[in-house]
Amino acid sequence: MSQSLREYGRGIAGGLLFSLPLLYTGEIWHAGELLPPERLLLGLAGVFVLLLGYNRYAGLRQDAGALEVVLDSVEELGLGLLLSAALLVLLGRIDAGMAGPEILGKVLVGGLAVAIGVSVGTAQLGGGDDDDGGMSGEREDLSFVGQMALSLCGAVLVAANIAPTEEIPEIAGTLDEWALLGLTGVTLAIGALVLHYSDFVNTASGDRARIAMLSGSLASYIAAVTASAALLWFFDRFTGCDLPACLAQVIVLGLPTAIGASAGRLLLQAR
Repeated sequence: MSQSLREYGRGIAGGLLFSLPLLYTGEIWHAGELLPPERLLLGLAGVFVLLLGYNRYAGLRQDAGALEVVLDSVEELGLGLLLSAALLVLLGRIDAGMAGPEILGKVLVGGLAVAIGVSVGTAQLGGGDDDDGGMSGEREDLSFVGQMALSLCGAVLVAANIAPTEEIPEIAGTLDEWALLGLTGVTLAIGALVLHYSDFVNTASGDRARIAMLSGSLASYIAAVTASAALLWFFDRFTGCDLPACLAQVIVLGLPTAIGASAGRLLLQAR
């Protein structure tokens, strides 16, 4: 019982720590009112897939089977939605006088990022205790799929707080091509620098270190671009934009997203 309470406590702390700014953002409240049900369901499915990946490669129990990973993911998603609902009630953003679809939309939009924070918090906040069952040993090197799973979770945690804001299309609309190319270069460099100065690469040598840096940098960059495009689409930032304008928004959001993706990679390396 005490172990379960500690896990829930870590999950709640992680959900609040990583996602509370999202619930204070007016664009999130409006997105919950305006986004169509099919888009909300796709967002819910996407976050559940991310939770499955995170729990598979960096969850609290290293030797968890497929059923345990699924159950943990369902539990974290449910806790994220409950936290979102409770906080939105406390903040006065939902009440009994609102229509059911509006309440559900706001809870879903807010709860998606909170659920990822719950998952990260459960596994990372104090998860190295000796009595936590299986976390004291070393993990195997991550496959490219594992790198992508962790990178995407970190990317979404950071980018979800920025993607719905009006500043992204505003910044993207004012930047010249050379500035966008510069942001792309910085985005690529962030992943390489983080890996270069992390224990993951420093403990390797020769060809293994170079391969690790290349694959890790590629995973971080792909995760950053994928998360940027998916979140901008989810929050309906591409409507009415031509392809160059859409690409510019992805590049602008890609910089903070790359930092989150790199942080996601380091979550496991620090264990």
